Amino acid sequence: MTSATPALPAAPSDENQLIAERREKLAALRSAGIAFPNDFKPQHHAADLHHRHGQVPNEELEPQAVQVAVAGRMMLKRVMGKACFATLQDGTGRIQLYITQDAVGAELLAAFKHWDLGDILGCEGLLFRTRTGELSIKATRLRMLTKSLRPLPDKFHGMADQEQKYRQRYVDLITDEQARARFVARSKAVSSIRGFMVEHGFLEVETPMLHPIPGGANAKPFVTHHNALDQQMFLRIAPELYLKRLLVGGFERVFEINRSYRNEGISVRHNPEFTMMEFYAAYWNHHDLMDFTEQVLRHAARQATGSATLTYAGKPVDLDPPFARLTVRDALVRHAGLSAAEAGDAELLHARLKSLGEEPPAHWTLAEMQFGLFEAVDVAQLWQPTFIIDYPVEVSPLARASDSDPSVTERFELFMTGREMANGFSELNDAEDQAARFQSQAANKEAGDEEAMYYDADFIRALEYGMPPAGGCGIGIDRLVMLLTDSPSIRDVILFPALRHEG
Repeated sequence: MTSATPALPAAPSDENQLIAERREKLAALRSAGIAFPNDFKPQHHAADLHHRHGQVPNEELEPQAVQVAVAGRMMLKRVMGKACFATLQDGTGRIQLYITQDAVGAELLAAFKHWDLGDILGCEGLLFRTRTGELSIKATRLRMLTKSLRPLPDKFHGMADQEQKYRQRYVDLITDEQARARFVARSKAVSSIRGFMVEHGFLEVETPMLHPIPGGANAKPFVTHHNALDQQMFLRIAPELYLKRLLVGGFERVFEINRSYRNEGISVRHNPEFTMMEFYAAYWNHHDLMDFTEQVLRHAARQATGSATLTYAGKPVDLDPPFARLTVRDALVRHAGLSAAEAGDAELLHARLKSLGEEPPAHWTLAEMQFGLFEAVDVAQLWQPTFIIDYPVEVSPLARASDSDPSVTERFELFMTGREMANGFSELNDAEDQAARFQSQAANKEAGDEEAMYYDADFIRALEYGMPPAGGCGIGIDRLVMLLTDSPSIRDVILFPALRHEG
């Protein structure tokens, strides 16, 4: 099938002379025939060639006449009369090409000298080692597969502007090996978690992204409108209530690696679109969940990095020993400089919060005061993995209350490197208690709390059919990958983070 050459669009506003020259080269390619061929099939990859042949001496390698076919982006180029060198980068690494007039002909060599860094090439040839010992390909055939119209950043320094790296992640990945490694580690971590869950009897499921009622967390949702149903909808803030409906339906262990959305701030720890893994197990309590969460994180670390002993921001983080477990009150004594008696003094806690610039609401109970001060003072000091347990009922509307102390719930949050990594609890399966808590949340929403939960009548109906005793936990995948890759910002581990629109 043939088609007419498409009309060329007007030059973009950021056009410059270098790009204009490359457009002229592309125009010449178009006039000579197919400018973007799609019939070259690489048979080998750089990393595999280095692995298989990287240690073979040239006196053994050349006589073997190893034929290879590779494709990738030209990252370096050295022109020397009748011979040229180029470095080709594919999805696995880099390998050097050696292009000579004797092997490819004078016409192709002359054309190659005008090709640009960033162009995507296909090369067939024979493996050999140069005098300096570098594994290389002596090209016998060389083709331009894609003409690059925009110059790459400086070959030695890459992209210097951090925001530009986020906006143009495609260029960041071309030029920064560490950026590529971060996202390979992310993929390994997610894959290892998925495999670990399945091995332990969990069923992977998918639940809706569009919710008629946002639930499962205290957060401000994104609001949209469904035209066919003519009703307001919300991007999910958490999959929790749907996953627990599946427990009612008889699936005893379920998990979902999911995207959730919260219409809140953007920071080095927060992105409005983020990834969690939530899992629920019938007949588990919060102690079972904490034990299992430790196992999941150790496994992911070992699979992604080779070790459960990590370094973050220059400080060690050890996932091998059992994680510490402290109550909110214990944490205040250990990290906020309070005595046990002071940690139970509501007036003192109120004054301490005010001294930190926090204004506690008038309705806060002692437990809420303790939790508020913990969040303000303690979280940043929790570097090694630490479970904080016994959260107050007032801040845990979906968690089961403790039988020994009804003022607290069987809930935990896992902190390390000064940030929350996971949140879990023994699930509330008492439909009447859950309905009362929803009503309390709805009253808070009426009073102006945008993050308070809605009353979800269908979820109450599901609980009325009977949900087995269960535990559930959510693990923040983005923050976990930050830890595994020693990345200071959540934007470093999200391929395309949320940014203000350009211009």
